[in-house]
Order: sequence, then structure tokens, then C-alpha cells
Amino acid sequence: MNWDIVEGNWKQFKGKVKTQWGKLTDDHLDKIGGKRDALVGRIQEAYGVSKDEAEAQIRRFEDQNRD
Repeated sequence: MNWDIVEGNWKQFKGKVKTQWGKLTDDHLDKIGGKRDALVGRIQEAYGVSKDEAEAQIRRFEDQNRD
């Protein structure tokens, strides 16, 4: 998944991200703005997981949303 494309189309991806990580608020999603590093940080905060675990979750999300 190309995160430059995700960032450019963030409004379309927000719904998928919200479905995957329901604890993230619309405000969180607006602040993330399609930036992968910001998403990692917000997942860590919201779910109390390590950076490695947040990265692993995002990799799984990327694999599921290749199209």
C-alpha cells in the first residue's frame, strides 16, 4: 500500500481505518491525515499496544486493503 496515495485519498480511507480501529475518533482521524507514523502513534495510545504491535496491525490492514 502506497501511503502517498492513502494520504491523498484520506477521506476515502478514513472509513476503512475507522472500521478497523473503532476506538479512533473522527478527531484522531483528522489529525492523522493519512500519515502512517501518526496512525501508528494513535493506535498505540488508543489500544495500549507497543509500536511493534501497532506496525503489525497496520501491515495486516495493508494486506487486506491492497486494492
